[in-house]
Amino acid sequence: MPDFDPKLGKQMPPPPATGSEQDVGPGQDTTLAKEADHAAAHQTNQRLPEPPHELAPSIGREMFLLFRDMYRNRKGWPMTRLAIAIVVILIGNMVGQVRLNQWNGAFFDAVEKRDTSSFFDQLLVFVIIVAALLSLVVAQTWLQERLKIRLRQRLTQVLLDLWLKPNHAYQLGFMGENSRQPDQRLQEDCRLFSELSTELGVGMLQAFLLLVSFIGVLWTLSGDTTFMIGGREITIPGYMVWVAIGYAGIGSGLTWLVGRPLIRLNTERYAREADLRFALVRVNESAESVSLYNGENDERRNLDDFVEAVLKSTRRLSGALARLTWITSGYGWLAIVVPILAAAPGYFSGRLSFGGMMMVVGAFNQVQAALRYFVDNFPKIADWRSAVLRVATFRQAAIDLEEVTAQNGRIEISPHPQGWLSFEGLSIALSDGSILIEDATAEIQPGERVLIMGESGAGKSTLFRAISELWPWGSGTIRLPPGHEMMFLPQRPYLPLGTLRAALSYPASPETFDDAAIRGALERCGLGEFVDMLDRHERWDKTLSLGQQQRVAFARVLLHKPRWVFMDEATSALDEENQASMLSLFDDELKGATVMSIGHRPGLEEFHTRTLYIRKTEEGAILLPQSRLQNAAHPRRKWMGSLRKRFKKGDHNHRRSEA
Repeated sequence: MPDFDPKLGKQMPPPPATGSEQDVGPGQDTTLAKEADHAAAHQTNQRLPEPPHELAPSIGREMFLLFRDMYRNRKGWPMTRLAIAIVVILIGNMVGQVRLNQWNGAFFDAVEKRDTSSFFDQLLVFVIIVAALLSLVVAQTWLQERLKIRLRQRLTQVLLDLWLKPNHAYQLGFMGENSRQPDQRLQEDCRLFSELSTELGVGMLQAFLLLVSFIGVLWTLSGDTTFMIGGREITIPGYMVWVAIGYAGIGSGLTWLVGRPLIRLNTERYAREADLRFALVRVNESAESVSLYNGENDERRNLDDFVEAVLKSTRRLSGALARLTWITSGYGWLAIVVPILAAAPGYFSGRLSFGGMMMVVGAFNQVQAALRYFVDNFPKIADWRSAVLRVATFRQAAIDLEEVTAQNGRIEISPHPQGWLSFEGLSIALSDGSILIEDATAEIQPGERVLIMGESGAGKSTLFRAISELWPWGSGTIRLPPGHEMMFLPQRPYLPLGTLRAALSYPASPETFDDAAIRGALERCGLGEFVDMLDRHERWDKTLSLGQQQRVAFARVLLHKPRWVFMDEATSALDEENQASMLSLFDDELKGATVMSIGHRPGLEEFHTRTLYIRKTEEGAILLPQSRLQNAAHPRRKWMGSLRKRFKKGDHNHRRSEA
């Protein structure tokens, strides 16, 4: 048995479905779970590899990597232009705030002197300053919102590019915790990242500019303050600056000590919210099966567990927020009187006028606003950091997928020099290292029809995934025909959101095929009643039965006309007559196409020219060629042929009646 140990965590292959057609996703059925169970039975002494210990990711490094990806190929320049415009606006706002503080002193001096003329002059100046500041604030708000949109757009594009690389969306399911809930990370976490990064980035820059501007103003206004302590005279230059720094430092330190658990609690809350949403969607998608089993009470118990997990994490978060509020709110209330108390000695000594004291208080408040930014925004910063880490770990899981797979054994995929399909020393393993198929060698030539048979859990569906390059874990070589000549038909076909025309044309665009070709494919596959619904937007995976969906898949094959067709239980939901009708495509319209299929339905082996058996052994399953039974000696072959003839005759008569 090959030494194969892909360290992909403890994630096992997808669990078996519970009886619902909706539980079977594209390219996935219950066979894989059976195969995993069988392989595990031969590996009872093997422990799953523990995920390697990782240090807590650095927020600075993760931000750098995310922005590096967003700016790659110069696609981030629209964000840069918006950021530069915001910086210009913030500098203008800073100048306006300094001018407003100067106006503050002149205005209150006029009030103190009861100078009516100067009082009204200062009111006019105030209107001009406020109009300018208001325009700047409106411009800043608009630019900030545009930057959020651009940032989210680029981040989502980067993550989608990583997630939707060929086969990555499927394989990431085996990469452990960091790759879970891609929907949450691509939607909610990207939204939080873009919005909070913009708000916090702009806010911190604005706080820094105000700090630089007003710390000089405050230093000049407070001057040298002298205190008598123990009969000694002590002079403190820039006294108010040191008071502001000390007050802000105490508040920030207490905030960090009390609020630090918020980062972990926010991350946990997002994970539990994502679990709940996934559970709700799964019940909704499987509503028919749940009702048929009368499983509502059981589902309610399961959902109650998810809800309780969300509420438990939220309760812990609310307790941490309440404790932090003691610091942030108390800090805010004290900030009302602290600057007045600090400036009082200068005012009562006569060194500061009333207007001068108000200028000092205003400058102190601006410096405080800048220095206490951390205090006021710590809950938001904790929220932002959680979003950054979830986005960054998902990005890293997508990047690590290929590296981890390559390090621990990978099936080699290469083009066949003659355009055939061959397996050379192929061994297929589960993600925990358990071997499913051992040392398989076979070759399939153009025009053949090969049926893969074997008991459940032997590895048939995993072989199907290995050929489609979905399953990379194992060793040996698979040589494939050209990719554009192949089409795969899983048990449950994938029907994209949108129109029936789009579902039939998939993965090509709906405009690829003309109406006549699409209508003809529908009628040929027994779906003529849907001809007038081609451009209707529906949830076609819900509107159509599984049997109808499988016939849509054959209509799709008829439109695309691939030279190699791979089917995994692709007729499992069809009755025998419809199965014969669909398979007759390869005798008529698609004559000459190579077919490789997995199935257990009666009559399938008679349609194929060769059968390969996957047989279980103690060392794993092995692939064996089997001489095909003589057609003439097999009564089912005659039955199958007569059924196809009857179908063709009925179809011919139907067309004559239409003519």
